[in-house]
Amino acid sequence: MDNTPVVRPARPEDLPRLIELIHEHVAYEKSAPRPPDLADRLGPQLFAEGARMWVLLAEAPDGTVAGYAACSAEFAFWDARHYLHMDCLYLAEEARGQGLGAALMDAVAALARELGLDQVQWQTPDWNEGAIRFYDRLGATAAPKRRYSLPVHA
Repeated sequence: MDNTPVVRPARPEDLPRLIELIHEHVAYEKSAPRPPDLADRLGPQLFAEGARMWVLLAEAPDGTVAGYAACSAEFAFWDARHYLHMDCLYLAEEARGQGLGAALMDAVAALARELGLDQVQWQTPDWNEGAIRFYDRLGATAAPKRRYSLPVHA
């Protein structure tokens, strides 16, 4: 069996597995549960013509979707340029340590280049020491910041 990591764009038929992985990711980060209609809300954003969001999936050697990276183009005001924002990167626990994370990051960087962007940015919780070690090994640099969220009610 070939153990070369496979990373590919998400397809509509991947949505149920992607939602499972999102829920695992939410639980891993001890975040609030997501809405029950997540698939109905996410699918059109990912697969509509002209969508500006990309999800790359990592497959385990048996072909099972084992992880994902979700990205969108953003604008850095201070730099006056666009960059690729990686909103999420997650690998199922049993898939870690097999080179899939590095393969996902390579694919994210390739996507940025394909889009004509020269930088990828992301964040990770400060308690996620495994992710921090992984990103440091890749040569990524960190900037100390806090992420805030402000609910806006209509």
